[in-house]
Amino acid sequence: MIDRTLYTIFKHGSKTYFYSTLFFPPAVKEDVFALYSFVRTADDYVDAVPQQVEEFSAFVDRYASAREGETTGDVAIDSFVDLAGRKRFDPAWTDAFLHSMEKDITVGSYRTIHDLEVYLYGSSEVIGLMMAQILDLAPESHAAARNLGRAMQYINFIRDIPEDLILGRTYFPREELDRFGLDDLSETAALRNRDYFAAFVRFQLGRYREWQEQAEAGFGWIPRRYLIPIRTASDMYRWTAMTIGRDPAVVYRRKVKPSVMRIVSGATYNTLRT
Repeated sequence: MIDRTLYTIFKHGSKTYFYSTLFFPPAVKEDVFALYSFVRTADDYVDAVPQQVEEFSAFVDRYASAREGETTGDVAIDSFVDLAGRKRFDPAWTDAFLHSMEKDITVGSYRTIHDLEVYLYGSSEVIGLMMAQILDLAPESHAAARNLGRAMQYINFIRDIPEDLILGRTYFPREELDRFGLDDLSETAALRNRDYFAAFVRFQLGRYREWQEQAEAGFGWIPRRYLIPIRTASDMYRWTAMTIGRDPAVVYRRKVKPSVMRIVSGATYNTLRT
């Protein structure tokens, strides 16, 4: 039985992940809810306006106590620590995740793609590794799991450009903005340099597609009963990328996200073809 608090955190956090996850077998579904609730809670602290820095620090302290065996009473933390123990997560993965979340408090931009990839490892690739452990996948699947995590995160960066600007963040390498003749990614700058902005976004979408293809090349490691929700989430991110690619300026007009009907229809289709 999924804890009601974890259910609420997950449902309010991500429509695509939530409705895709419903197609996992019950035991796996519970574990994914525990994982997502932990990472979503940490992310919410650093994405709040204003940022909840003290609350995030207290969250990290509670996690450290839970890892030492203390029951904290924080269901997102206690459930995650139990999951991490049962599924043998490398503790360094969680440390990398929390370090990247801390960067969202202290770092507003990245100069090179290498600099950004350090952040991406902690914010998204380790989540892919944790998912691989939840599904008991072979270590050979880990490269694909990491690529899927960062590919999906990268689409979020593109989709959420205006929201991240409000938080004082630009996740794309500064040297690439310069290469495309963009001073910044504000709506004013993007519309003033519409062609440059469109070329810049499509370049970033190309990077996403490269990582996505590398991820999907590893789908053969995933048993059929687990592949349906993963392929569905992957398909929804592809749809998001295609939608933005047709008109990059759409990110300033609305948040490009698939409807619940599209997600459920996609899962149904994948059930038939997988």
